[in-house]
Amino acid sequence: MPFGVTQNMIDSYGESIYQLSLNRQRRRGDPVRLLDYDAVEEQRADMGLTDTEIASRVGLSVDQVRFVRVYLERQHYRIDQHRKLFHLGGGRRWREDKYEDPADRINYPEAGMRVRAALTFNSAEVARFLTEGLWGEATLDTWVNQATVSRPNAPMLIAGKHSMSYSEVHAQVGAIASGLKGLGLGRGDVIAMQLPNTVEFVVGHLAVARIGAVLQTIHMPYRAGDIASLLEHSQARAVVALDVFRGYDLASIMLAERCRLSSLEEVIIVGQAPREARSFWSLAKSGTPLDQHDRAVAADPCLLLYTSGTTSSPKGVPLTYQNMLGNIEAAADEFEVTEHDRILSAAPFSHLYGIFNFHMALSRGAAAVLLPAFTPQDLGQAVSIHQPTMLFLGPAHAAAMLGQGLINQRDFASVRFSVFSGASCPTHVLESYQAAIPASAVAQLWGMTEIQAGSFTRASDPLSVAATSAGPPARGNEVRIRSLDGDILLAGEEGELEIRGPSVFGGYLDNQEANAAAFTTDGWFRSGDLACIDDSGYIRLTGRTKDLINRGGVKYNPTDIEALLMQNDAIDQAAIVAMPDPILGEKACCFVTLQPGFDLSLTEVCVLLEGENISKVKWPERLEIVEEMPLTPTRKIIKGELAQRL
Repeated sequence: MPFGVTQNMIDSYGESIYQLSLNRQRRRGDPVRLLDYDAVEEQRADMGLTDTEIASRVGLSVDQVRFVRVYLERQHYRIDQHRKLFHLGGGRRWREDKYEDPADRINYPEAGMRVRAALTFNSAEVARFLTEGLWGEATLDTWVNQATVSRPNAPMLIAGKHSMSYSEVHAQVGAIASGLKGLGLGRGDVIAMQLPNTVEFVVGHLAVARIGAVLQTIHMPYRAGDIASLLEHSQARAVVALDVFRGYDLASIMLAERCRLSSLEEVIIVGQAPREARSFWSLAKSGTPLDQHDRAVAADPCLLLYTSGTTSSPKGVPLTYQNMLGNIEAAADEFEVTEHDRILSAAPFSHLYGIFNFHMALSRGAAAVLLPAFTPQDLGQAVSIHQPTMLFLGPAHAAAMLGQGLINQRDFASVRFSVFSGASCPTHVLESYQAAIPASAVAQLWGMTEIQAGSFTRASDPLSVAATSAGPPARGNEVRIRSLDGDILLAGEEGELEIRGPSVFGGYLDNQEANAAAFTTDGWFRSGDLACIDDSGYIRLTGRTKDLINRGGVKYNPTDIEALLMQNDAIDQAAIVAMPDPILGEKACCFVTLQPGFDLSLTEVCVLLEGENISKVKWPERLEIVEEMPLTPTRKIIKGELAQRL
């Protein structure tokens, strides 16, 4: 189909477009019978929107709207063409839509249609999102342009000793975008990026968005095997990477992948670029001017993120501007973000949580403080020097800061609000954190790559709520609890947390098997998280469905036991996983990392749990002391990798 239209797009948006375009006539006898066209014109209801108006309403291009509208009209009106013309011929669309030369219309290359074709949304839900303003017409370029016009000299990026204004970043983004277009890259193309939280990541990300391409992120710890599988699955046409990261020659890896993969055409290097690759900043020196055809529309895919893979192989998650931006606006409203805030993310921008935080700064024209990579010392120093007003952390980030006493050693007085996500934050960590920074309110955010910010506590919620809850759903989202037997549960009952709403993605890239497993037959996303919902609609996370231990038919959730163990002075981190047993099916093995100078035995663990009145059936029957836990980029323990060691 032309103009980047897919059958999934027609199924998702078609009925909304059709209803917005209708021009129902008021027929009053004589003028129609006498063919008094002036009188007929006066009677026409001015209801139907023009294709241009509809495009701005639904987030598609004008050509996409026109194609989908005609497609739907032909389905609705297969006979009685004179009635069809009379029914549809009036209103603003008839009077105001103008013919455009096909040469001036936007087309998507065939390779650029693959990610778009993965997006499927329920048409009734799409209509609700559009009607209620949950999906809009903005893109990232919209936000950057607005801030550049209204606050051109305001700081946008703070990196080390340097600060860049919105106008400076805007100019650099335009130059790099022209360079990317000059390489033949454009609408719908996947461009991969393996960079830390640096100026180059931000400029590259926004340049990719400006030419209508799709950004694929690759986590910095990933090496040749991971990189190869991700680039092969995404079919990226270009990759942007550091020359060397912690002694690892990323440039050589990317050049080898270009030789192996027919889809990968360009290797762009930040730092010392080999002769066979291009230098990132050299793109700004020559390129092709941008025009209106390069601009993305809100329904376009913006990001292609791969799940962290704590339980299975990574899966590609395309997110549209509509998915992302409305969800960010909802969170920014609740967190009371303003243009005067300075936002620092300890999470990497290659992860949904990290890039969500950066986008939140863009949504308000605020400043983003860049932390290239997390260490407790670097985070403490960045807070002291740059005085951010908002911190976005994972529980492990805060625990490391507290454990080293860095919050008391550094100046955290500027921080007014701290958000925790990436994993459920233990109550004692959250309480200790706020005790160390009493001026900062705290919140917990429950999210996933597939759903973004599904829920979060509010700025006004007291610590007692934030420490034990993931809050109510984000604006427009709905949640429910389902038992393992498939029954919908009542308030207070524990089961799997399911969600649907405007922030939920439209399907995995080229993975129908994963889609079938992820969504219920009535369109709810299965999160895999165990939770219960109280009478106020607040969610309390209790674990993961795949983490349940089934010991001789007795199923239990190890999360509470892990939390108890982590309160012990000897234990830094704890994770309980199932190990095979020929008689009982499964038994529990406890993995721990210890604080310096401590030792621990299985007997001591069991004595501790007995003192907490934990049933013996839930005691671990094996203890493994490890130097470090396998972690995702947001420092969430990868239990699947621990289980493979048994």
